[in-house]
Amino acid sequence: MGGSDNVDIFVIGGGINGASVARDAVGRGYSVALAEMNDLASGTSSAATKLVHGGLRYLEHYEFRLVHEALAEREVLWAEAPHIIKPLRFVLPHHKGLRPAAVLRAGLAMYDYMGGRRLLPPTKTLDLTRHETGKPLKPGYRLGFEYSDCWVDDARFVVLNARDAADKGAAIHVRTKVTSVRRDSGGWLVELDGEAGRQSVRARLVVNAAGPWVDEVIAGAMGRNGAHNVRLVKGSHIVVRKLYDHDRCYIFQNGDGRIIFAIPYEDDFTLIGTTDEDYHGDPKDVRISEKETDYLLSAASEYFAKPVTRTQIHWTYSGVRPLFDDGASAAQEATRDYVLKLDGDAATGAAINVFGGKLTTSRRLAESVLEKIEGVLGKKGPAWTRTSRLPGGTFEPLAFDAELRRLGMDYAGMPAGLLRRLLRQYGSKARDVLGSASDTGGLGRHFGWDLYAAEVDYLVAHEWARTAQDVLWRRTKVGLRVSADEVAALGAYMAR
Repeated sequence: MGGSDNVDIFVIGGGINGASVARDAVGRGYSVALAEMNDLASGTSSAATKLVHGGLRYLEHYEFRLVHEALAEREVLWAEAPHIIKPLRFVLPHHKGLRPAAVLRAGLAMYDYMGGRRLLPPTKTLDLTRHETGKPLKPGYRLGFEYSDCWVDDARFVVLNARDAADKGAAIHVRTKVTSVRRDSGGWLVELDGEAGRQSVRARLVVNAAGPWVDEVIAGAMGRNGAHNVRLVKGSHIVVRKLYDHDRCYIFQNGDGRIIFAIPYEDDFTLIGTTDEDYHGDPKDVRISEKETDYLLSAASEYFAKPVTRTQIHWTYSGVRPLFDDGASAAQEATRDYVLKLDGDAATGAAINVFGGKLTTSRRLAESVLEKIEGVLGKKGPAWTRTSRLPGGTFEPLAFDAELRRLGMDYAGMPAGLLRRLLRQYGSKARDVLGSASDTGGLGRHFGWDLYAAEVDYLVAHEWARTAQDVLWRRTKVGLRVSADEVAALGAYMAR
């Protein structure tokens, strides 16, 4: 057993909630450590539909507080990370057999009104018989509504929060399992087993943000049997070859009350999802089912003129949302809001368990956790993240194209597509990846598509990448483009 370190706050879980709490807390002056048993964002936080959005459909379930908070966060997060977050326009075709057009129009008016928009354009009505977004659809769809939300690279959002936390002094432990959390001398003794071997950390307060594993931490590491606070709901997505040429997204209503999205993805693909169904297995084993695949193909084919078929599927992914179990009868009706529960106090050792939540409201969730922390440990620095920037997000939200032109002038010998991808993923830190190279020959070994050793080395040194999967699917999406031999070569390179 290694020696024991002392921190104010120990965070369990390296998803978006854990990373956001660690970042906020260390920025206020608390000493912080975080442990993630796998890679950062390896669970729910990399399996989302990748949207920063209010959740239009949540209005039907009267989740007004959640929708208002989420809508208000769209432009806050966009300003915080204008490289990995960008605005999108969504087209909602009116389906005559489902919600009346007047209901859709009223819901979108509320969506605009509640959102506190400054930069995002408002909703408008479309004639799909004339507008370009009607061309890929069946001819029966004549009326549509176009509204705004945002896209986010979800896994990178987690990593950049963790990176900023580390830059401010937090200790980030990846591939490190919390094996025991027990009260000791008015605080906690947290025992770890991971990359650095077995070690222990003393903490004044523990934040359990383990996502789908939050009850497992309570019942296992904390020894509190019978914990049942979360409802696991599976969401699956399919990625197909590009279905249309314009840059808008679609939101499609389905006869069962659910909705799916069709979103332009990584230039050459279309992302279709998600499903909502209860999940009772181990979260690490989650996979798309044949039933879910059929559902997504059928729902998309209800709208697109050309049916979407299995042969078009290039990739699939699934995740489990750890929703707070509010007793809702249907998976799609369970609340997406977060619930925080404080256990104990400063004298006996306090723990905050985080249930539910969504990526869009993760910054606000962290602020709410910090309010509880301040009530236990006393206040240190003020709230600060609302006007902050994540690493690489040094330019203004509408200045991405201007920043790309500057990068192109500085690296005139580099392919334009490579520069755009690097700027989208690293922002101003793209220059740290490229270094002094004048062309791709200066970036080292080529691992397929536009991935070179310089980028891999950067990810290992600065973003906790350990395996080829970390690089290809969470730090980037180059995994969509490379062969099995190229994956093996990258894995061997990283192992060395």
